[in-house]
Amino acid sequence: MPGAFLSTQSLYIGMEVLIAVASVIGNVMVVWAVKINKSLRDTTFCFIVSLALADIAVGALVIPLAITISIGLQTHFYSCLLVACTVLVLTQSSILALLAIAIDRYLRVKIPTRYKRVVTPRRAGLAVVICWTVAFIVGLTPMLGWNNLRRLQQNGSISSDLIITCQFENVISMDYMVYFNFFGWVLPPLVLMLVIYAEIFYMIHKQLTSKKLTSSHTDPNKYYDKELNLAKSLALVLFLFAISWLPLHIINCITLFCPECEKPIVLLYIAILLTHGNSAVNPIIYAFRIKKFRTAFRKIWQQYFCCKDTPALEIQPSDRKEMPNPDPQPVVPPQKDLLKPDLPQQLPPPSEQSPDQKTEPPQEPKEHPPSLEQHTV
Repeated sequence: MPGAFLSTQSLYIGMEVLIAVASVIGNVMVVWAVKINKSLRDTTFCFIVSLALADIAVGALVIPLAITISIGLQTHFYSCLLVACTVLVLTQSSILALLAIAIDRYLRVKIPTRYKRVVTPRRAGLAVVICWTVAFIVGLTPMLGWNNLRRLQQNGSISSDLIITCQFENVISMDYMVYFNFFGWVLPPLVLMLVIYAEIFYMIHKQLTSKKLTSSHTDPNKYYDKELNLAKSLALVLFLFAISWLPLHIINCITLFCPECEKPIVLLYIAILLTHGNSAVNPIIYAFRIKKFRTAFRKIWQQYFCCKDTPALEIQPSDRKEMPNPDPQPVVPPQKDLLKPDLPQQLPPPSEQSPDQKTEPPQEPKEHPPSLEQHTV
């Protein structure tokens, strides 16, 4: 039995190391791609960078601490509690970043013509700060007293110097994890995001079906097609996040409501690996589902790892310039007004002009108004 446990623990530690390396490298690539590609510097990708930073911290900080905890290290109670709270802070920041992304995509589809005025870079940065502030408040709540210290002292399970075997369940109260964390700050945002993405897909489908009835709305169709593809990619990120984190929260619920129920250590290790593995999955989704990320990743690999010269990415157009015009037809009437400055050229009677002069005036109005109209648009 001890041999089987040691082999299981060794396999778990090896998987954690691989996930940590993949998470750090992949999410550093995400931040790097946004830095070198101006077309990715949008409000949505601002939230994606926030999510990537949280995933980098998971790979560089949380996973090494989790490996330390799995060994059964003897530490001070509050040191172990701080390690556990760090995991909670980063988890909560990821959830709130996903919620901010969902709200951002909803506004992009709901109010496309006013989106840039409503969702400014300054407001997006403020939203990121709010998300991290709330994450710290929620994640550090056990440090303020909602923990297992009193219960351990009453049971005599901890010495007077507060040295314990550092394990998550030893320091974090399951009442906090289930009632406050899961039912209060994990499950409601997930349900809200599911509703938001369902509404996004409904609105995009409605717009695409209505625009297909007319042939003059090609630009809105192109816009909503891109929004649909990006929404699918981000919804996939949300789906994988829920699949990765729900098993561990379900185990926490079982621990609280059924203390006598036995939880196999292998099942617990799998649930922990799922939560950490989610941090390494998002860059893979971006690479396969979002063309701009794929192009930026290829440029980074070729230029910085293979030492090959590659063209700059700044020439790529941004999706923000492809906002649909809900009323494209009113652009036509200004053509008559734009022709007015050219009317004095047609005042001489046609009978007093040479044949060459008769053909020139009709040609100029046909050539100039489109160029003037392009400037006005």
